[in-house]
Amino acid sequence: MEKLTVNSNLSNVTIVERFVEEICDNYNLNNTYFGNILIALTEAFNNAVVHGNHNDPDKKVTIIFDIGYKGLSFSVTDEGNGFDPEKVPNPVDVENDADSEKGRGLFLIRSLTDNVKFLDNGRSLELVFEIEGIGQKTMKKRLQLFTQYFKKEKQKV
Repeated sequence: MEKLTVNSNLSNVTIVERFVEEICDNYNLNNTYFGNILIALTEAFNNAVVHGNHNDPDKKVTIIFDIGYKGLSFSVTDEGNGFDPEKVPNPVDVENDADSEKGRGLFLIRSLTDNVKFLDNGRSLELVFEIEGIGQKTMKKRLQLFTQYFKKEKQKV
Protein backbone atom coordinates (compact mmCIF):
# COMPACT_ATOMS: atom_id res chain seq x y z
CA MET A 1 0.00 0.00 0.00
CA GLU A 2 1.26 3.48 -0.89
CA LYS A 3 -0.21 6.77 0.21
CA LEU A 4 0.00 10.28 -1.24
CA THR A 5 -1.47 13.34 0.47
CA VAL A 6 -1.35 16.74 -1.23
CA ASN A 7 -2.84 20.16 -0.69
CA SER A 8 -6.02 20.86 -2.58
CA ASN A 9 -4.51 22.77 -5.49
CA LEU A 10 -4.97 21.87 -9.16
CA SER A 11 -1.26 22.46 -9.84
CA ASN A 12 -0.53 19.44 -7.63
CA VAL A 13 -1.86 17.23 -10.43
CA THR A 14 1.79 16.90 -11.53
CA ILE A 15 2.56 15.17 -8.22
CA VAL A 16 -0.35 12.79 -8.85
CA GLU A 17 0.94 12.14 -12.37
CA ARG A 18 4.42 11.25 -11.02
CA PHE A 19 2.79 8.95 -8.44
CA VAL A 20 0.99 7.08 -11.24
CA GLU A 21 4.15 6.94 -13.38
CA GLU A 22 6.17 5.41 -10.52
CA ILE A 23 3.53 2.79 -9.79
CA CYS A 24 3.19 1.85 -13.47
CA ASP A 25 6.98 1.63 -13.80
CA ASN A 26 7.29 -0.50 -10.65
CA TYR A 27 4.67 -2.98 -11.89
CA ASN A 28 5.65 -2.89 -15.58
CA LEU A 29 2.20 -1.80 -16.70
CA ASN A 30 1.92 -1.19 -20.41
CA ASN A 31 0.75 2.05 -21.99
CA THR A 32 -2.87 0.89 -22.22
CA TYR A 33 -3.16 0.55 -18.45
CA PHE A 34 -1.01 3.61 -17.83
CA GLY A 35 -3.25 5.87 -19.91
CA ASN A 36 -6.46 4.64 -18.30
CA ILE A 37 -5.04 4.90 -14.79
CA LEU A 38 -3.51 8.33 -15.39
CA ILE A 39 -6.65 9.90 -16.88
CA ALA A 40 -9.06 8.34 -14.36
CA LEU A 41 -6.91 9.26 -11.36
CA THR A 42 -6.22 12.83 -12.47
CA GLU A 43 -9.95 13.33 -13.14
CA ALA A 44 -10.75 12.00 -9.65
CA PHE A 45 -8.10 14.31 -8.17
CA ASN A 46 -9.43 17.33 -10.08
CA ASN A 47 -12.99 16.55 -8.94
CA ALA A 48 -11.81 16.21 -5.33
CA VAL A 49 -10.06 19.59 -5.48
CA VAL A 50 -12.78 21.53 -7.32
CA HIS A 51 -16.05 19.92 -6.22
CA GLY A 52 -15.06 18.26 -2.94
CA ASN A 53 -12.69 20.75 -1.33
CA HIS A 54 -13.93 23.79 -3.32
CA ASN A 55 -10.34 24.79 -4.23
CA ASP A 56 -9.48 25.35 -0.55
CA PRO A 57 -5.67 24.96 -0.40
CA ASP A 58 -5.83 24.26 3.33
CA LYS A 59 -7.75 21.06 2.65
CA LYS A 60 -6.07 17.83 1.54
CA VAL A 61 -6.66 15.15 -1.05
CA THR A 62 -5.40 11.69 -0.15
CA ILE A 63 -4.72 8.94 -2.67
CA ILE A 64 -4.09 5.39 -1.51
CA PHE A 65 -2.80 2.76 -3.90
CA ASP A 66 -3.16 -0.94 -3.13
CA ILE A 67 -2.86 -4.27 -4.90
CA GLY A 68 -5.67 -6.76 -4.54
CA TYR A 69 -6.31 -10.22 -5.85
CA LYS A 70 -7.78 -8.95 -9.13
CA GLY A 71 -5.54 -5.96 -9.72
CA LEU A 72 -4.95 -2.40 -8.62
CA SER A 73 -7.09 -0.01 -6.64
CA PHE A 74 -6.74 3.68 -5.94
CA SER A 75 -8.88 5.52 -3.43
CA VAL A 76 -9.16 9.28 -3.76
CA THR A 77 -10.50 11.05 -0.68
CA ASP A 78 -11.25 14.73 -0.12
CA GLU A 79 -12.33 16.73 2.94
CA GLY A 80 -15.58 18.00 1.43
CA ASN A 81 -19.22 17.24 2.18
CA GLY A 82 -19.55 14.41 -0.33
CA PHE A 83 -22.05 14.03 -3.14
CA ASP A 84 -24.66 11.70 -4.57
CA PRO A 85 -23.24 10.17 -7.79
CA GLU A 86 -26.77 9.41 -8.99
CA LYS A 87 -27.49 13.15 -9.17
CA VAL A 88 -24.54 13.88 -11.46
CA PRO A 89 -25.78 14.30 -15.03
CA ASN A 90 -24.58 11.93 -17.72
CA PRO A 91 -22.82 14.12 -20.32
CA VAL A 92 -23.68 11.77 -23.19
CA ASP A 93 -27.42 11.84 -22.44
CA VAL A 94 -29.14 13.86 -25.19
CA GLU A 95 -31.58 15.24 -22.61
CA ASN A 96 -28.75 17.14 -20.87
CA ASP A 97 -27.30 20.49 -21.91
CA ALA A 98 -24.73 19.82 -24.64
CA ASP A 99 -22.61 22.82 -23.56
CA SER A 100 -22.38 21.70 -19.94
CA GLU A 101 -19.27 19.91 -18.74
CA LYS A 102 -21.04 18.64 -15.62
CA GLY A 103 -20.45 14.94 -15.16
CA ARG A 104 -17.65 14.70 -17.74
CA GLY A 105 -14.97 13.71 -15.19
CA LEU A 106 -17.15 11.09 -13.55
CA PHE A 107 -18.11 9.74 -16.98
CA LEU A 108 -14.41 9.35 -17.87
CA ILE A 109 -13.63 7.68 -14.55
CA ARG A 110 -16.46 5.17 -14.98
CA SER A 111 -15.44 4.51 -18.59
CA LEU A 112 -11.75 3.93 -17.91
CA THR A 113 -11.95 1.81 -14.75
CA ASP A 114 -13.31 -1.68 -14.25
CA ASN A 115 -15.18 -0.68 -11.12
CA VAL A 116 -15.83 2.53 -9.18
CA LYS A 117 -17.09 2.54 -5.60
CA PHE A 118 -18.42 5.66 -3.90
CA LEU A 119 -17.65 5.59 -0.20
CA ASP A 120 -18.26 7.86 2.78
CA ASN A 121 -21.21 9.65 1.10
CA GLY A 122 -19.12 10.40 -1.98
CA ARG A 123 -16.11 11.85 -0.15
CA SER A 124 -14.03 8.92 -1.33
CA LEU A 125 -13.90 7.10 -4.65
CA GLU A 126 -12.26 3.72 -5.09
CA LEU A 127 -11.07 3.11 -8.65
CA VAL A 128 -10.39 -0.54 -9.49
CA PHE A 129 -8.35 -1.74 -12.44
CA GLU A 130 -8.60 -5.50 -12.93
CA ILE A 131 -5.14 -6.57 -14.02
CA GLU A 132 -4.81 -10.31 -13.52
CA GLY A 133 -1.03 -10.59 -13.62
CA ILE A 134 -0.64 -8.36 -10.59
CA GLY A 135 -2.99 -10.40 -8.45
CA GLN A 136 -1.25 -13.60 -9.55
CA LYS A 137 2.13 -12.28 -8.39
CA THR A 138 0.67 -11.44 -5.00
CA MET A 139 -0.90 -14.88 -4.66
CA LYS A 140 2.38 -16.59 -5.63
CA LYS A 141 4.24 -14.62 -2.96
CA ARG A 142 1.64 -15.60 -0.36
CA LEU A 143 1.84 -19.25 -1.41
CA GLN A 144 5.63 -19.19 -1.08
CA LEU A 145 5.39 -17.68 2.40
CA PHE A 146 2.82 -20.27 3.49
CA THR A 147 4.97 -23.09 2.09
CA GLN A 148 8.05 -21.82 3.93
CA TYR A 149 6.09 -21.46 7.14
CA PHE A 150 4.65 -24.96 7.02
CA LYS A 151 8.05 -26.49 6.18
CA LYS A 152 9.45 -24.86 9.33
CA GLU A 153 6.50 -26.10 11.39
CA LYS A 154 7.00 -29.67 10.11
CA GLN A 155 10.65 -29.57 11.11
CA LYS A 156 9.68 -28.60 14.66
CA VAL A 157 7.50 -31.68 15.04
